[in-house]
Formats: sequence, structure tokens, C-alpha cells
Amino acid sequence: MIREVASATILFELKDPRVKGVTVTRADVSGDLQHAKVYVSIMGSPSEQALCLHGLKHAAGFVQSKLADRMQTRFTPSIRFELDDGVKKSIEVSRLIHEALHGAQPASDAEASSQVSAADGPAEDAPA
Repeated sequence: MIREVASATILFELKDPRVKGVTVTRADVSGDLQHAKVYVSIMGSPSEQALCLHGLKHAAGFVQSKLADRMQTRFTPSIRFELDDGVKKSIEVSRLIHEALHGAQPASDAEASSQVSAADGPAEDAPA
């Protein structure tokens, strides 16, 4: 519920111009429901990410008040935003795999073309 409320609040209700390109990836809540870490993925340069994270930290109280409206608990967890590098790491791994596959593919294409030309050679010599 914390992830959903944080995501909806950031997308639709937050008016801070510093906060843009944010995706809420997950939320971890302490066992006593007193603290919550909301992990976000922010697109952009490192300076844009830092600026956006700074804006999110200033908006944590607003997001927490929206969460208090929705939750039916005695305490509302205090929210702390953390940058989630998991998305960027998965993109990097995907890029490396793509490079490795395409780096190995030209060699296999050369072998395939030499096999095709070898197969075409005797077929051209055969009388029609």
C-alpha cells in the first residue's frame, strides 16, 4: 500500500518542479511499522537525480500525510526515499549481454556465409 500511495502522490499530486521522471520500485517497512524506505528509480543525469531526490526528501511529509489518510493504523510510518540502482544495473547487464551476442554473431555469420558459398560452389559446377 505504501508503494501505491507514494507512487500515486508523486505522479498526480506533487507540484515540485524538481520531481520528474520518478518511478517507485518498492517499499520496505520496519517490523513495528514506524519507518518505511521507499525506493525510487530516477531517470536523468546524476545531478538531475540528486536534485529530484532532494525534492522527494522535502516532499516526504506530504507523501506521509497522504499515506495517513489511506492507512487505518495507529501510527503512520515515517517515509525516507532511497535511490534504487537496480533498474540501471539491469539495463547495463542487458546491454552487456546484447553486446556479447552481437560481438559473437559476426563470427558465426562469417562461418555461415563460408558454408553457404561452399555449398553453392558444387551446385554451380553441376550441369543443368
